Amino acid sequence: MNNYNPINKERRFKAYVSPIGTTQLHLRNPYIIAWWSAAFPGFGHLLLSKYLRGYALFLWEILVNNMANLNHAMVYSFTGNIDMAKDVLEPRWLLLYIPVYIFAIWDSYRTSVDMNKVFILAERENADFNSYTIGAFEINYLDKRRPLMAVVWSLFTPGLGQLYIHRVLTAIFTMAFMIVFVYFSNILIAVHYLFIGEVAQATQVIDPQWFLFMPSHFGFAVYDSYVNTVENNKLYESEQRKFLKKHYQQHRVNFPVSADGVK
Repeated sequence: MNNYNPINKERRFKAYVSPIGTTQLHLRNPYIIAWWSAAFPGFGHLLLSKYLRGYALFLWEILVNNMANLNHAMVYSFTGNIDMAKDVLEPRWLLLYIPVYIFAIWDSYRTSVDMNKVFILAERENADFNSYTIGAFEINYLDKRRPLMAVVWSLFTPGLGQLYIHRVLTAIFTMAFMIVFVYFSNILIAVHYLFIGEVAQATQVIDPQWFLFMPSHFGFAVYDSYVNTVENNKLYESEQRKFLKKHYQQHRVNFPVSADGVK
């Protein structure tokens, strides 16, 4: 049986279960979404399940940031070398960076506010949505998962937490770019030097331009997997509650009661 149906028969529904993931509406804090867009453009939109917009801004951040040497300049400014930070910046790319960076923050905030309103309307409508789908490549269904396990797997490797809750697109994207960041930052080579006691060599081998992408990437993977695990659990309970009310609550059991009120 396959109830995978792309046709929207309801005006608004809270979730959509497809072979590549579960997309749902739920209340979000617009300031948190804006903060993630400030940390790394695209992350705020990915948290809102606005995948195409989020991936576009994510790729733009990597391209323009690298061309402007922005992360490198940030490292120099953090260490007090302001003149070196100015010298390493490429102004043509930096001036291109600023407008889109501001747009990513503003648009993610605006979108989260609008989607909160849509969620409230969808919650009141309480329309049916599919909770199970099976296809040639994947099976997906609503069930309950442990948020702590999603966090643990994301800490091991960003993207594994998303795979745990069947967010396939985000998992593939997150894992692929984690490989890119690890490779170009030379972080594993630095770890190797640390294990053999070569601390100075470990510091020198790291490429700060690529390394500074990693903290935001790790943080996003942990936060996204945790929040979506919690919300998927709520969605599962909501769907189960509606199903039980619809199919079983109308059946009443009458207990015989005597005249004196004793059963």
